Amino acid sequence: MSTTTRPLVVGTRGSPLALVQTQLVLDQLRKLHPHQEFVVEVRSISTEGDRTQAQDVPLQQLAGRGVFVKDLEVALLEGAIDLAVHSLKDMTSELQAGLVIAAVPEREDPRDVLVSQTGGRLDSLPEGARVGSSSPRRAAQLRALRPDLRFEPIRGNVDTRVRKVERGEYDAAVLAAAGLVRLGLADRIAEYFPSEVCLPDPGQGALAVEVRADDARVLTLLAPLNHPETWAAVTAERALLKALGGGCQVPIAAFGEATDGRLTLHGLVASPEDGGLIRSVATGALDAPEALGQSLAESLLAKGARRFLALP
Repeated sequence: MSTTTRPLVVGTRGSPLALVQTQLVLDQLRKLHPHQEFVVEVRSISTEGDRTQAQDVPLQQLAGRGVFVKDLEVALLEGAIDLAVHSLKDMTSELQAGLVIAAVPEREDPRDVLVSQTGGRLDSLPEGARVGSSSPRRAAQLRALRPDLRFEPIRGNVDTRVRKVERGEYDAAVLAAAGLVRLGLADRIAEYFPSEVCLPDPGQGALAVEVRADDARVLTLLAPLNHPETWAAVTAERALLKALGGGCQVPIAAFGEATDGRLTLHGLVASPEDGGLIRSVATGALDAPEALGQSLAESLLAKGARRFLALP
């Protein structure tokens, strides 16, 4: 057995979910390199999103995506860590110069789910029920089914949000299935929303391992961790987001699925004001995901999404 004497320094947020996700990546790496012993140092780094979350500041008041990622990227560029593990949906559509996504492991369940105080589904919630969600994307889509519901901001880590529902601060909350599953809280899920009901955030359910572009040692180590179908799907989703200039202010959703060597991409743009929804779908080659994302973005714009996005 060979031993890597130089420590592999892994950066992560300090939330329970982030630490679990980082451990999942490290466990997979060890399985992929069974004859190599790793000396690993996990370094928790406080991000802008974590600090403002502690101050109960709404994320919508911050500068879009990346608030849970930027501080980790600074640590990468400064050489303080060798790799960073992110929830892919937290990343901006363009990376910092000098950084690359080295691997995207196989995706966990990408769907949104309902956690309710009574364990009931969306259609069983009382009229005017308070539903915790800080996501305009989720609220816009679920209002189409239940316009009477009151969608209200909810802050905190995944387990904190679940406890807020259980304490009766909200009648229900909408969260990502992946986080609940990874934290062992899947038994709290009252309902899974199919993509035709609530299309997920671009990259939802996927992890991204980011490294310095010139770090050949770490790039080589991580290469087997990449899951080609997941990589293609999230690359298409992120290309759509980039083409639409997406941040957190306008609800944009996307989900790609690979089948028989082809990639099908679903996209949605919602009005942040009147609840209007524009959907489109496209299919393309699995090896050309960026082109597919750009093509679907053009389709959404042609259908009228431009007016939601304040584009010229």
